[in-house]
Amino acid sequence: PTFFIALYETRSLVSSSSHPTRSPPRFRSPPPRNEPEMAARHLRSGLPLLQARLAANESAAVAQVSRGLATEADKPKENKIKVPKALYGGTGNYASALFLAAANSNSLEKVESEILDVVGAAKKSPMFSQFMKDTSVPKETRVKAITEIFSEAGFTDITKKFLSALASNGRLKYVERIAERFVDLTMAHRGEVKVVVRTVVPLPEKEEKELKETLRDILGKDKTILVEQKVSP
Repeated sequence: PTFFIALYETRSLVSSSSHPTRSPPRFRSPPPRNEPEMAARHLRSGLPLLQARLAANESAAVAQVSRGLATEADKPKENKIKVPKALYGGTGNYASALFLAAANSNSLEKVESEILDVVGAAKKSPMFSQFMKDTSVPKETRVKAITEIFSEAGFTDITKKFLSALASNGRLKYVERIAERFVDLTMAHRGEVKVVVRTVVPLPEKEEKELKETLRDILGKDKTILVEQKVSP
């Protein structure tokens, strides 16, 4: 009897230890939210979509400029002029559109001179420069002012339409960079290569001529070398 009593007590202990009494579940409060970190995470996740949308809007704006610059001279031809070099980015697209319109209407030099005059005017007049950069000016006001100013200046229709399109799209503040890239295209079209030479003393005429001949041997006989000397003692 003593053995069975001991065995019974042992089984009772094992049974009670193998099935412990479960305490009610505890609900943990969520960790504190890091609002700035979560905001940054959402922003990063949305950047690719935002960049794609901005690129699409820029491409649509450039396409609109190209359509606005179209003239009778832009109709398909067998020997239609093409962009001499590929340019990328918004300013490159605008410069390419202006180049095609000017080249196919045989007014490339005139348009180049006019677009550089606009850049020069912005550098000389702080008020005009501020107007070009101020996007808070209503679109209608910008377009009207640009149209009137350059009509009085006797600019070609292509340049006027181009500047009006920049004003309408809020891109006037990039006109200097667009002009630089436009000049890159006109120089490439004419086979010109600009070379900047930095020397301690001014380069003698004979040495400059020898330098041009050497560069022409490297770059091609059909290239016109334009040397700009910069003296740096």
